[in-house]
Amino acid sequence: MKNAGGKSIAALSAEIADLADRTRSNKLTPDELQGGTFTVTNTGSRGALFDTPVVFLPQSAILGLGTVVKRPVVMGGDSIAIRSMVYLALSYDHRIIDGADAARFLSAMKVRLEAGAFNASDLGY
Repeated sequence: MKNAGGKSIAALSAEIADLADRTRSNKLTPDELQGGTFTVTNTGSRGALFDTPVVFLPQSAILGLGTVVKRPVVMGGDSIAIRSMVYLALSYDHRIIDGADAARFLSAMKVRLEAGAFNASDLGY
């Protein structure tokens, strides 16, 4: 996917679905597989809770997503609730990305996912 940073979540979702469909039917062109800097892989689609993805050079990082499962979670006030949980695994090239920056990226992802913190423009509305 090219220029992902400028696309809404709705546009990203549509493009991911298209790319996945064309990947399964062997219709991607070599040009569409070139020039990537960051990969997102969904090992959870096959039921894996966690995986350690390997960075494909010359890319800088890969984010692995596990399967979403229901888990008991301690909420504010020490109450327990059932929530959807997922493991995120970020592998990155330390020659390019500082570990502190990678940790901040994962922390920001966690906060946004837990809060559902997306703007309407992110969702394509």
